[in-house]
Amino acid sequence: MHDTVEFEKRGIPSTTIITEAFKNAADFQFRGKGMEGHAYIQLPHPVSNLQPDEMRQVTLRFVDEVASHLLSGSIPTMC
Repeated sequence: MHDTVEFEKRGIPSTTIITEAFKNAADFQFRGKGMEGHAYIQLPHPVSNLQPDEMRQVTLRFVDEVASHLLSGSIPTMC
């Protein structure tokens, strides 16, 4: 979260990628850093047990969303 906030403060589009289990932590940290409601990408949880091919399949589903966060002039609403 820290890096995303610092990039955004400098006008550099950024995003954070988490798994669903860390949603509350992400909300808490963004709120604490003055960026309540900042968008982030939520992958399904867990991912640590996935084989490389399985992880690739999961991440490919989010490529467009990541690109949208990084290429948009405004921050999308929270995912």
